[in-house]
Amino acid sequence: MDWSEGDGCHSHGHMGDSCHGHGGGHSHSHGHGGPGFGGFMPGGFHGQLVPGPFDPTQQPRKVSHPEDSSSWDIIKATQFGALERCKELIEAGYDVRQPDKENVTLLHWAAINNRADIVKYYISKGAVIDQLGGDLNSTPLHWAIRQGHLSMVIQLMRYGADPSLADSEGYRGLHLAVLFQHMPIAAYLMAKGQEVDSPDMNGQTPLMLAAQKIIGPEPTNFLIKCNASVNAVDKMNRNSPLHCAVLAGNVDAVHILLEAGASVDLENANGHTPIDLAHQVHSPLLIHMLSVVKTERLKANSTCLKLLNRYKVFLLCVFSVVVVGAIGSILDMKTESWLLKGVLLVCVIAVINLTSRQLATVAVRSLIPSTGLMASIFWMVVTWGLWFLPDDPSATVQMLFTVNITALLYYYLRSCRTDPGIVKATEEEKKKNIVVLAEAGCLDPRIFCTSCMMRKPMRANHCFSCNACVAKQDHHSIWINGCIGARNHPYFVLFLVALSFLCMWMFYGSIMYWSKHCPLHYTEEGVWGAVTALTGCSPWVLYIFCFAFLNASWAFILLLVQLYQIVFLGLTTAERANLMQRQRKLPQAFSLRQNPFNLGVVRNLVNFFQWRCCGLCKPMVLDWTQQYPMGLSRDHPMLSGPDAV
Repeated sequence: MDWSEGDGCHSHGHMGDSCHGHGGGHSHSHGHGGPGFGGFMPGGFHGQLVPGPFDPTQQPRKVSHPEDSSSWDIIKATQFGALERCKELIEAGYDVRQPDKENVTLLHWAAINNRADIVKYYISKGAVIDQLGGDLNSTPLHWAIRQGHLSMVIQLMRYGADPSLADSEGYRGLHLAVLFQHMPIAAYLMAKGQEVDSPDMNGQTPLMLAAQKIIGPEPTNFLIKCNASVNAVDKMNRNSPLHCAVLAGNVDAVHILLEAGASVDLENANGHTPIDLAHQVHSPLLIHMLSVVKTERLKANSTCLKLLNRYKVFLLCVFSVVVVGAIGSILDMKTESWLLKGVLLVCVIAVINLTSRQLATVAVRSLIPSTGLMASIFWMVVTWGLWFLPDDPSATVQMLFTVNITALLYYYLRSCRTDPGIVKATEEEKKKNIVVLAEAGCLDPRIFCTSCMMRKPMRANHCFSCNACVAKQDHHSIWINGCIGARNHPYFVLFLVALSFLCMWMFYGSIMYWSKHCPLHYTEEGVWGAVTALTGCSPWVLYIFCFAFLNASWAFILLLVQLYQIVFLGLTTAERANLMQRQRKLPQAFSLRQNPFNLGVVRNLVNFFQWRCCGLCKPMVLDWTQQYPMGLSRDHPMLSGPDAV
């Protein structure tokens, strides 16, 4: 994400100076047909970004001009930031409140050109902070908002500017910030007390305007994250934001509104629902989307589905165990008819397909890898007890296996049930952070999470699957259906160790079983003959061996990667990926080991696992949910990479 903000002045009549004004390329009316894209750039935005980090509160650079400023009139001096010339003219008797021929005051020109020192001077000389002027009868604050000058908005509001005033189009400050997609300004205005659902003079909320006038997911998604009402209606037509999005053909906004729970049955003043409007605009895609959501919501109200959703984890575990066991049992049938086995396998696949079509939601599908893993572990333990245990009654082996499986289940449950380090904040804390960061010039996506609308701790990343910022986030694991973060990362690594050892025990048990029950002749029959012999001897054992091999493959590789990052780099997976991406962009290469979190092999291990041993090991105890990046420069590679938000 980057910030973009024009730094050219907005002049009175100079075409060649990249200026806004009466004679330039842009008039001071600033219609919202072409918004400036300053602020939080959404992930799906396709536009031109500035090449590097940008401080949104910095002053625009002075524009060099060949003329001597002593000959400039006061409007041009204001636009180009010639403070001394402005003071000279004001002291000579020019009235700071006097508008020009188009009813534009000096404070308007200073605000649109982000001239903080001149604004301060004019206000000290009696300029009216909320003076209306220009084609749209706007205040200086309106002009600053339209242009995306966050620092100027902050300054004017400190002097008492009222963002709730409306211009001649009926738009207040928050509505203008949304229309021009200046999300930092919108966030600041809401943090200063502007209601996210405040109507304009036409009765439309910012969310309605976003859904109707701005095609794409943003700023609709941004406003919903700020708790905008998805079922509010306007005064005139009683249209909801979903009605507005459908009328505009805004597919992205419709999808986001439906995800947020917008009603598909709400009727407007003419008795039309969003589905009716979709038929009127002749949009097959919108008709399909709305109809599918309506059908799904009707199904979700059934008692059966409510029970399934309530106990979905347990039921899916049982279903996975049954499916894995059924497939293995079919393969292990004492019959030479592969046709019969094939028919039975097709029946199992059909049941799986039918069940997934009727009952599987997005939440249920996300559980499939973790429940499948648990099912495979369950059948590994069963196989050990029924197939391998009778052939190896050694007490030592059985004790080690029992310890292994106990440790695996313990660390798996701790990985799943332990809070990974989700960063939490109250609404008041979020607003306070926005104001503090904005006024300090730090409302930056590297420090401020635009999804959670709060200040990000050091090493935290936003997880879109969990919809939360996670302290020291490593990655989102499909195997536990959750994030791996500061608080459960050690448990996850130990789970990988235990799973790797379990798979090795299964290899050992399989080999011992085959050596006693399956005579093999590698030299005579070759590898294919040996596999055929194993399949004929015990298809079930070969089936479980394959499960163990698959689990060992991903677990062992992931364990090696994790240990390398933890021990030799002191980094998380997310940080390493971020730095590697930065390496490709920076002209000078740097070593991944040269980072502020790499304290050496021993200290990295001690700090990660929090080892203590009779005073010899003293781990550094930190609550990563409360560690904020004030000690590091924002230009450090650890903080200047692309944000996940």
